[in-house]
Amino acid sequence: MASPNSIPSPDDSLTQGGTTTNVDTPVTLNPSETLPQGSSYDISSQLTLIITTSPTPSAPSTSLLSQIISSFRAFCPPLLHCPVILILDTYDHISTTARLKKGHVTAEGAKKYALYKENAKALILREWSLEGKEGDLLEEEGQAEYGSVAYAQHGNPVVKLRISRTRDGKVTFVEPEQRLGFGLAVREGLRLARTEYVWVQQHDWSLVAQIPVGEVLEVMRRQSDAADEHELTGVENTEPTTKVPVKYVCFPSVRMLRYARSDHVMLFPALRALTNLHKQTFTVRDSTKNVQHKIPLTPLFFWHDKPHIAEKLHYLARVFPNRSAVPRGAFIEDTVGHRARDEMKEGQWRKWACWLYYPDEGKQLCLRHLKGRTWRGAEGELERKMELIRINQENGIPKRDGKSQVEWEYIWSEEETLCGD
Repeated sequence: MASPNSIPSPDDSLTQGGTTTNVDTPVTLNPSETLPQGSSYDISSQLTLIITTSPTPSAPSTSLLSQIISSFRAFCPPLLHCPVILILDTYDHISTTARLKKGHVTAEGAKKYALYKENAKALILREWSLEGKEGDLLEEEGQAEYGSVAYAQHGNPVVKLRISRTRDGKVTFVEPEQRLGFGLAVREGLRLARTEYVWVQQHDWSLVAQIPVGEVLEVMRRQSDAADEHELTGVENTEPTTKVPVKYVCFPSVRMLRYARSDHVMLFPALRALTNLHKQTFTVRDSTKNVQHKIPLTPLFFWHDKPHIAEKLHYLARVFPNRSAVPRGAFIEDTVGHRARDEMKEGQWRKWACWLYYPDEGKQLCLRHLKGRTWRGAEGELERKMELIRINQENGIPKRDGKSQVEWEYIWSEEETLCGD
């Protein structure tokens, strides 16, 4: 088995949308082939969809967001019936060179992003069947505090927020005057959400397999009453696995496949023992159809930013216990994620209660990263790939299983912050 930090071998196979395919097989969104009969769970009153977006090279086009929404329609339609909060983050500086992760855009990029924000809001209203409501939004002001308490005593730094929502509360837009960064953007979305659970979605991760969101929520709800002896005694529970809480469920990307057998788990005896104890398949009964659904989960020893479902109050308590927990401009996984992993290694996994959706024993891929900081639309991405192929052919670079190393690196390029040890 390849190291989790290496490019997957072309000989490896994955499962996408319920079928087995080689890693170089293109992902095709075909609901008729991948979606089973839907469950009867109504999640619209339980779950809020929080989408974060920010400057991207594809602006003012909304092709990136459209790809995400299309994947919802294909692989998780109930999300399109949930309340949605779109956080339209901004930039810090206008520079001669764009450095999006640092909050720098060019003057032209700033103009395009202003248009993008209007296009994105129109897209969300249209997809949530509220087209034409742009002029009928209720507006209010908010603020997002940041920095330490000591720092706050010398000016109380805050970012002003423009919040607008439809009268039925189905759609909310948040536009900060200064850059928040992913972490604080999520925090503000959590504060505005009125449901018990949230689905956190970055603008450049699409679904490629069916997600039984109603059944996952039912598992989380059922396990919310699980006795947490660790909180009371500081000792990991060794009782039957049905007592364990499920507060956060992440979905697998390519670098999380076969996670339970990866070095991120197997090299650490405590994490390996927790996996052996708690990895399981939960059974959820749909009484209206008299059927049972199987939801396979394995303990996850990191708090990832990629698409996930979480209990809102747990999120606020664990990730944002105070104003300085996540700095302005930072990602959660770059800060809290590593602290969470360190605590999990020390026996506090139940405190975080993180799980990974684990269909087909971790061989099924559920997410695809579109790399928003370089995404230039579907046509632009195809042109980029073809240019790589042309360069390889001209330079005589040897191929491996029909592809050059450069092509493999393009397909399986670094897509996430790994949980380093």
